[in-house]
Amino acid sequence: MPEFAVSEEKNRWLRLKMAELQVREEDLQESFVRSSGNGGQHVNKTSSCVQLRHIPSGICVSASRERSQSVNRFLARRELLERIEAKSGVLTPEMKRIERLRRQKDRRRRRTVKKDA
Repeated sequence: MPEFAVSEEKNRWLRLKMAELQVREEDLQESFVRSSGNGGQHVNKTSSCVQLRHIPSGICVSASRERSQSVNRFLARRELLERIEAKSGVLTPEMKRIERLRRQKDRRRRRTVKKDA
């Protein structure tokens, strides 16, 4: 597995998570395109956006948040692993965050209804 321009701890976490979910590097189809948005002339000249497809499940992700292609490769793999994990029914940290926000909105809505009544 390639090393990305992130900390060794994050690279190690990625390797372990891929092994845990049984995702192999050979199962991934990776392509690079020009990204858009902030970054000025740099993003117009380089193909830093990463599109990643997991062939067995058909899940596709795209990462173009950072100017660095290497960091975007890491981010795309992380997003792909989260989606594979969510598809298997495991409660991911992102799903927990969304559920917490949903409960918070419900609470606020109930408070508002009480005030208006």
